[in-house]
Amino acid sequence: MVATIEYIERVIETYGKAVVANANTQYREGNIVELKADRADEVLVTADLHGDRKNFNAIRNLANLAKNPRRHLVMQEVCHGGPTYPVSGGCMSHTLLEDVARLKTQFPQQVHFLMSNHEMAELMDYPIVKNQKMLNLLFRIGLQDQYGPAVDKIREAYMPFIRTLPLAVRVEERIWISHTLPENVDKLGMDLTLFDHEIGKKDLVQDSPLFHFVWGRDFRQENADAFAQTVDADVLIHGHEPCPEGYHLPNTRQIILDSCGEKGSYVFLPVGEKFSQEDVVKRIKRLRKL
Repeated sequence: MVATIEYIERVIETYGKAVVANANTQYREGNIVELKADRADEVLVTADLHGDRKNFNAIRNLANLAKNPRRHLVMQEVCHGGPTYPVSGGCMSHTLLEDVARLKTQFPQQVHFLMSNHEMAELMDYPIVKNQKMLNLLFRIGLQDQYGPAVDKIREAYMPFIRTLPLAVRVEERIWISHTLPENVDKLGMDLTLFDHEIGKKDLVQDSPLFHFVWGRDFRQENADAFAQTVDADVLIHGHEPCPEGYHLPNTRQIILDSCGEKGSYVFLPVGEKFSQEDVVKRIKRLRKL
């Protein structure tokens, strides 16, 4: 059944408010959110969800942002995956994107939803194929199921929300959180102006610095070291890569979290304390009790 006009209008309004919230995040400097001890007590770091509503609800409950005003929540990559509409097979993960936007409007200074490759793929109509399925097409079919003739208006509403997402969160004492890192930073360097300017058309093309920033899978030690030096960090926390055990350590710098599925994981970090990679790993927990 197609959503009511009232519901559609509420969704469009929510996306509009979330765009404003993205732009007015208090501790955002360019495209990086800077969390320091005088601004925050702790941060709950999560990673890819891909439509996993059960884990999203667990994250929302863990964060308990209303009762913890100095707690921050980092989320990323909710599009493409999870339940489907029974008849068409369309992807229902658009509802999770809507809920994240709603959460941002409810807690505009505490929720930080990071740009990822799957959200960017929606932004630039870049095709993603997984298990012989066109994920963008299934996402569009899901939108069509829910919104019928209003689907274009919904897309027009969520595009600016995605375009204005921050690219990273830097936690005091040299912890960097982003979806992934570019390839060959040790050989080619990195264009740091990506963090300073508003994302526009020139960024939304294949081979742009932004494209490489959210698509990279170069987990070599040398590359991680070069990136860490470039962004002035010691520990790098990313998503982007499926982790059968909930997290993965590809080198001595990176921690790859995966918040999707039975072993989906998260980590709470006090802001202002010094952490090594080993220290962070000791704090990683699973969203679902085994």
